[in-house]
Amino acid sequence: MRFLIIALIFILSFVFVNAGQCDDPMKKLGRGACNVVTCPLEIFEQMKRVNNSEGPFASITYGLLKGIGMTGVRAVVGVYEIATFPIPFPKNYRPILKDPEFFFEETFW
Repeated sequence: MRFLIIALIFILSFVFVNAGQCDDPMKKLGRGACNVVTCPLEIFEQMKRVNNSEGPFASITYGLLKGIGMTGVRAVVGVYEIATFPIPFPKNYRPILKDPEFFFEETFW
């Protein structure tokens, strides 16, 4: 467990070092790790979005289902990006998820 925490901190440190540069393998690796770690938060985010646009009843039904689906999508994309970080695919290490690329991107930036 201690090794996993140290490895995660090491990997995420590269995200902050390369944040101002164009996409590269380390950013792809960090983006993948970030997506895996933050994927459960999609449930609450999607419920919030649906609540704001369609109301509370839709939020607890459709928003919950949409959040569960997006949790799976973000987790699978994250694992894919971690597994393929040295390969420049998609072209030039571009992100697969763009809305948002990183989960907290809209909140803080």
